[in-house]
Amino acid sequence: MKVFLLFLDGVGIGTMDPGRNPFFRARLPFLRWLLDGDLPHLRRRRLETRHAALIPVDATLHMPGLPQSGTGQATIFTGINAARMFGRHYGPYPPTSLRSVIAEQSIFRRVRDANGSAVLANAFPKKFFDYTHAGTRRLTVTTMASVTAGIPLLTADDLHRNKAVSADFVRSRWKEMGHSAVEPVSADESGRHCAAIIAEHDFTVFDYWLTDHAGHEQSMDKAVRTLESLDEFLGGVVRYADLSDTLILAISDHGNIEDLSLKTHTRNPVPCLLLGAGRQLMAHRIRSLTHIAPCVLECLNIPR
Repeated sequence: MKVFLLFLDGVGIGTMDPGRNPFFRARLPFLRWLLDGDLPHLRRRRLETRHAALIPVDATLHMPGLPQSGTGQATIFTGINAARMFGRHYGPYPPTSLRSVIAEQSIFRRVRDANGSAVLANAFPKKFFDYTHAGTRRLTVTTMASVTAGIPLLTADDLHRNKAVSADFVRSRWKEMGHSAVEPVSADESGRHCAAIIAEHDFTVFDYWLTDHAGHEQSMDKAVRTLESLDEFLGGVVRYADLSDTLILAISDHGNIEDLSLKTHTRNPVPCLLLGAGRQLMAHRIRSLTHIAPCVLECLNIPR
């Protein structure tokens, strides 16, 4: 069995107000098809259909204050309550004291230690590697977990060969970053490329951080475009992936984009979308961010 973890930065379950929540302003035909025409909101947080299960997940980690990316993502990828371990929510990058936990206990590390194959499907431009090697750019939890597990980050060359996925799905800025060989594609086509990557690995992650950026900018137009592109990408993944042998799990670290009246994160529950193999079982086990890693490892038959 294979697992695709689609990480969505800063996506919570909000109100049905289209003036604040872009989910109720955007055109999301694939997501609405999955959920029989519905979308989650604070008055109806859980949705189960013949295609998928969407469950509300507590992202507060039983700690006061607003959830943050560093501790939230560390929790997702290790199963350890990182906010409690650190003493508070922290972000956007993981605190130094949690780096060894991420390196030693992430899902990436566990998969590699079990002789499985894992990949972070995002492509990174040359300037990213230049900055990180120079020490002027810090690693996020996802990139740190991948690198410390001995899994190299994918490059513009991988993207050119359709062996990686652009952060925005459509490759809009690669030429201006100096990668002239990288041609634009549709989000649906990127979904097809991602499905092929999923087929080649036991565990695949894609990190979609543009949702959190759109939330902080409080731009309804940008938020709508960001969600509509995600909808098209996910449709492409599902259309081409083998769901009889693949679990697709989409999860977020904290709320943000669902309430554009706020510039900050929220304490709203986050949606966990489950499709494919084993989704019913996982839907009854996941309640907190601490449950994600154990459930992924169980699906991959890796002992905890």
